Amino acid sequence: MAASTVPREQLLTPDFYQYCWTPISHASHHDRFTTISWSDGTTLRAFDLWLRENAVGEGGVDVATREGLLDPADLSDEITVTDVAVTGDGALSVTFAPSATVALYHPGWLRHVADGEHRPQSWLPEPTNWTPDSLAQPPTHDGSVVLENAQVFSGWLNDLLRYGLSRLRSCPTSEVFNKELADRIGAIRDTNFGTLWDVKADVALAGTADTNSTANTNLRLGPHTDLPTRETPPGFQFLHCLENQAGGGLSTMADGASVVDALASEFPHHYEALSTLNWIFFNRGPGIDHRWSGPFIDHGVAGAPLTIRAFYPVRAFPDMAAEDQPRAYAAMRCFSQMAASERFQISYPFEPGDLVAFDNRRILHGRSAFESGGKRHLRGMYIDQDEVRSTARVLNRQLSSTKPPTTTNRS
Repeated sequence: MAASTVPREQLLTPDFYQYCWTPISHASHHDRFTTISWSDGTTLRAFDLWLRENAVGEGGVDVATREGLLDPADLSDEITVTDVAVTGDGALSVTFAPSATVALYHPGWLRHVADGEHRPQSWLPEPTNWTPDSLAQPPTHDGSVVLENAQVFSGWLNDLLRYGLSRLRSCPTSEVFNKELADRIGAIRDTNFGTLWDVKADVALAGTADTNSTANTNLRLGPHTDLPTRETPPGFQFLHCLENQAGGGLSTMADGASVVDALASEFPHHYEALSTLNWIFFNRGPGIDHRWSGPFIDHGVAGAPLTIRAFYPVRAFPDMAAEDQPRAYAAMRCFSQMAASERFQISYPFEPGDLVAFDNRRILHGRSAFESGGKRHLRGMYIDQDEVRSTARVLNRQLSSTKPPTTTNRS
C-alpha cells in the first residue's frame, strides 16, 4: 500500500515538543511488532497496541490535550497492524485492522523513544555524589537575575538536581521572594507548617519562645531530613535568609547518597539494618498526629529517589522485633556519626539574600548551635520532586539541543 503523506509541519506528536525530522529508512512488521530503522543503525520495536494508542487525531491521542483516549478495556487483540510503510520524506505510516485506520507518526518523535529520551531521567543532569573534597560549598548562582534569566534559572535547577543542593546569592530580602520563585517552578507542598513558613531564632530568648519546632531554638541540629513522618516526605526544601545577626548557627550539609554508599561498602551489616528495619516516625505537636513506619534508608521502587528518614526529634518507636533493636541503634549511631564527620559534612553561614535549595530526601542538613545574641530569620517552603524535575526538563529542552549544560560556579 502506498504511504499517505501530510506536510511535516502538520504532523502532530503525542506531546507538545518540537522534534528534529530524522527520516526513517525502513519499517517492517512481524508477529505484532513493527521494527523501525534509521540509517545509522538505530532501531525501535513497537507493539501494535502501543502504536494504536499513540495515533494522534485517529482515536488514540486527543489533538487538543495530547492525552490518550483509549480505555485499556477496549484494547482488543483484534486491533492489529495490517500494513506499515515509510512515506517519501521518512515518516511512518501504519494501517490498523479492523477499522482500516491509517495513522502517521513523526520520525523524530519515534527516534526520541528509540534513544531513551522518553524516560524520567531524560533531559536532566546525572546525579553526582559529593564530599567536602569535591564540593566545599553549595554550587552558587546569581539570585538577583534568576527570575528573569532563563540560563541562570536552569543552571541553578540543574545543580540542584545534580548535587542535591544549590545556592542563590544576592536575592531580594522580600518575604514574597519564595512565592515568586515557586511561581516559576510549581505547586508548593503544604504541610502542618503551612505553605510558607518561618524559622526564627532570637538567641537572647531562645528556649523561652512558644515554638513547634526544634529549628526555632538555639540548640544544635544534627544531620537530618525533614518530615519522615509522611508516606512521601517533601522532595526539595528552599530556605531564604531575610535576616541574620546571630553569631554561630552555621548551616551544615552532607550528601546522604555518599554516606549511604560508604556505609554499604564499609559497614554492610549496618547498611542492611538501616535499609530493612522499620522505625515509626511521629509528629508530637499539639493538634497534629502524622505517623509513618519505614526504614532509615528507603530506596523505594526501582528508579525512585533515595529517601533517608533521619530526624531524631520525631523518630519515636522501633517497629521491629526486640532482638533487632540493638543492631538498629548501633547502625543508626554509625550512620549519624559518619554524616556529621568532616569526611562528609560541609558548613557555611547564611547571609541575608541567600537562598539555599536542597533535596530534602537525600541531603542531611543541620545547624551548629548559636554562639552569641542576635536574630536570624529564614523563610522556607517545600516543593516536590515532580515539579522541580518537570521545570528543569522544559527549560533544558528550550535552551539546548543537547543534554543539560554543566556550568557551575562553586564560589
